[in-house]
Amino acid sequence: MQLIDQHAKRIMEGCKERARDAGLRFDDESLEYVVTNRDLLELSPKVMIPTMYDYWVHDVEVLQGKGRYELYPNNPFETVVNTRPAISFYNDNNPDWLNVMIFYHVLGHIDFFQNNLFFRHTWDDDFTGQALADKRAIARLRSEKGRWVDYVIEFARSLDNLVDYHGLLAERLRPSQDDFTPRVDYYFDVFLQDEKKVRISDYVKEIERFNEARRRGGDAGEDEFFKGVQARHPEFRAMFEKARKPRDRARRDVMRFVLEHSEFLNREENKWMKTVVEIVRNTSLYFQPQIRTKIMNEGWASYWHETLFMRDDRIAGHEVDFARVNAAVTAMPRVGLNPYALGMRLFYFIEEAAAKGRYSRRFLNLLDADQRRRFDSGAGNGREFIFRVRENLNDFLFVNTFVEQDFTDKHDLFVADRVLDEKRMVWRWYVKSRSAVDYRQMLLDQLYHPPLVTVEAVDAKDGALSLQHAFEGKPLVTDYVHNTMLGLEFLWGGKVHLETTEVKAIRKPDQKQPTLPGLAPTVEAPEEAEIQWQRVRYTMKDRKLSRGLV
Repeated sequence: MQLIDQHAKRIMEGCKERARDAGLRFDDESLEYVVTNRDLLELSPKVMIPTMYDYWVHDVEVLQGKGRYELYPNNPFETVVNTRPAISFYNDNNPDWLNVMIFYHVLGHIDFFQNNLFFRHTWDDDFTGQALADKRAIARLRSEKGRWVDYVIEFARSLDNLVDYHGLLAERLRPSQDDFTPRVDYYFDVFLQDEKKVRISDYVKEIERFNEARRRGGDAGEDEFFKGVQARHPEFRAMFEKARKPRDRARRDVMRFVLEHSEFLNREENKWMKTVVEIVRNTSLYFQPQIRTKIMNEGWASYWHETLFMRDDRIAGHEVDFARVNAAVTAMPRVGLNPYALGMRLFYFIEEAAAKGRYSRRFLNLLDADQRRRFDSGAGNGREFIFRVRENLNDFLFVNTFVEQDFTDKHDLFVADRVLDEKRMVWRWYVKSRSAVDYRQMLLDQLYHPPLVTVEAVDAKDGALSLQHAFEGKPLVTDYVHNTMLGLEFLWGGKVHLETTEVKAIRKPDQKQPTLPGLAPTVEAPEEAEIQWQRVRYTMKDRKLSRGLV
């Protein structure tokens, strides 16, 4: 692995100038390395972070990767790491024209990393430097504690999705000085809306009264306003004081709660374990936004490598080569999900729709399909709009907001399913739905969605840790419950309970489903099942897992 030569670096700097002219924003400094296929195989398990701590699972993945490579020799053209400065790796056999395309793709990623608000907590840190310090700390502990270090890493990694990523993000995004006092926030955000459930007209009138009081008397006007509130709502003061009681945010971050409250970890002879758990937790928090923005991130980079390279004079003579490579990367599969293709097409669609003013109230009120198809107010700025999308959304918001019927119709997208033809004993694929609602739900079901597990209580008698899984329509994957609970019991130093929801029974409806078009009469569409749920409690004690109904 070595830095790219000066010729390739000049190409990269030229790409930076063109990218900035198009509106992308990123730091001046960046590091680019040329790597071999073997380097890529060895870096992949470490998420391309060369300085990340060593762990035996990484070695296993390297061996698996080498075996796959011997059978199917292929590797990515590039990969980029979100750190300061940004680091990117390039295959050593890329020609210059391909590097131009790839550099634009990488610059799209860097722009996304450094401007999307879901990466806010990573903007001020050099993760590769921190990873190197962590690697040295773990190496030192291995020399002292031996294999116990790897046990602690394994137990900690079984919990590394039980972190309060959104709480950390809220701390970084919250302004240093609030414009309003907590009393004002509680009154308008909670008391009126959640407790009193006032009508919108009454809510607006209350805002007008508050603004008028502030205009007349400033902070004193606020006090005068709340005297009136207290007269109308005598219960307000008591409810506000109750709401102001500090909440233990660590209860939403199981790893943090264990670090702070585990008597086992806080014993003098075990405090070295806290260092290991904290390293695993911080690494998890660092990579949380990347897994939550896969479609947007790859789509944004693909949008810019196509947009900028098509304007670049260095494409001359390589149009067919570019078309072949670009099609392989951004082709939309008929079945399955390609984040590069979906994200890129969504950004193009959003840009066009915004340029035509189709996110206006005037367009949204149209019901006639022909009028909607011909609508073009010409009042929007599509490029500016997608930059705001890039800054403020993650994959869930991106898909949930912009995957609409016009988009699915334009690209002929559908939800596919398969059914067993028992006569021929083959699977038959069919179009289940062309509705944007169904297609959007299929995409949302494939997004990363870690379980919301919170700390419920610590038993005063035996010190048992009780956790609650907030059921959101998806049960936990039971294959992982044992290992996760085993790791928790070790790190907590005692019994652990986990309450969750599981399937009780699945009942199929009695009515006969219609025969699929074009198939044998004996082949029927799969029936919709009705699922009954039940609440259960898992208990891990002395490395033995038990399960019971709640």
